[in-house]
Amino acid sequence: MAVLRRRGLRPDWRRTKPVSGDPSDAEEKVSASEGVSGAAAAAGGILTIGVEAVVANWRSLAARVAPARTAAVVKADAYGLGAAPLVRPLYDAGCRDFFVVALSEADLLRPLLPSDASIYVLNGLLPGTAAAYGDGVVPVLNSLTQCRAWADATHGRRPSVIQVDTGMSRLGLDVAEQQSLVADPGLVAATGARHVMSHLACADEPDKPASGEQLAAFRAARQRLPGLAASLAASSGIFLGADYHFDLTRPGASLYGIETSPRAEGIRPVVDLKVRVAQLREIETGTSVGYGYTFRASRTIRLATLTVGYADGWWRRFSGGAGAVYFGGIRLPSVGRVSMDSCSVDVSALPVGALAEGDLVELIGPHQSVDDVARAAGTIGYEVLTALGRRYHRIYR
Repeated sequence: MAVLRRRGLRPDWRRTKPVSGDPSDAEEKVSASEGVSGAAAAAGGILTIGVEAVVANWRSLAARVAPARTAAVVKADAYGLGAAPLVRPLYDAGCRDFFVVALSEADLLRPLLPSDASIYVLNGLLPGTAAAYGDGVVPVLNSLTQCRAWADATHGRRPSVIQVDTGMSRLGLDVAEQQSLVADPGLVAATGARHVMSHLACADEPDKPASGEQLAAFRAARQRLPGLAASLAASSGIFLGADYHFDLTRPGASLYGIETSPRAEGIRPVVDLKVRVAQLREIETGTSVGYGYTFRASRTIRLATLTVGYADGWWRRFSGGAGAVYFGGIRLPSVGRVSMDSCSVDVSALPVGALAEGDLVELIGPHQSVDDVARAAGTIGYEVLTALGRRYHRIYR
């Protein structure tokens, strides 16, 4: 099976194609015949990203919202998973619209995509940056000031997106700014606006009235800005139904296997993370473990020290049994505090000799999803993925 391995952003990622395989299959029995056994063996952890799963998730969402178009949100380096190896497979699947946050992200990805793809910059037109927007890179204009600056710089010759605030009070023109925009003759045309867009604050809680209120506000904004295509729903909003789909949807987290709505369905897991056992030991009753001696053994137990810590995105809040890993389907709880580069787990539930130094244990995979990890950490799957460190050996399947 062909396997893609990433050692930084390289121009040749534009030629990568997704290949078969499930990330959960990456027990990391990487053989010498695959040519990377040394790098894999030297790594403290193996992070496998299912390229096919990302593409399958995009196709599933695209089918759900058709005839609306489906973009791919690849901001924050594709939520920490690596945008460069993913954008071309998504393009080959039919995606032509990509969203990032910063112009620097767009500059990295633009050479990897054909000219008919558009990259939209969500943070908008920062002062003095209009000239830096190359072909196919489109600013999302978030204020009346930005609209005027883009119009003055481009005179309608370059496209943009106008974002309106529908209640989140984060980015976008408020009602007063919208009214000023349309009252200025020719200003909307001079921005080259393709779409009007907004963002939902509570789409992951479909029973709240907030999304319906924002939908009404968005429809009112569209009446002020007639003739523009519309985009409102991101991942969670897609599952609110067709009223929210309009002309373009913007999934991000759902592409990467995160649970974004209690109504979500058809989303495949994308990530598999395993780390190595650095050391095994048996400790007696009364022995302490880790910084602060926060754990003291009440019986004889067997411990494994793992090559992962909070520098790798394995949260310190997993200390004291809040977190766990799996081996052979058996849950192994954390013991003591998580350190920067290591943590300890109780392996007493395993048969003696079942686990050896250098073996891999599962942090994210078939027995514990990204969202399971997030719930244990008291956070969300988005934060788990974007926190994953750079020391893992990455495999793209």
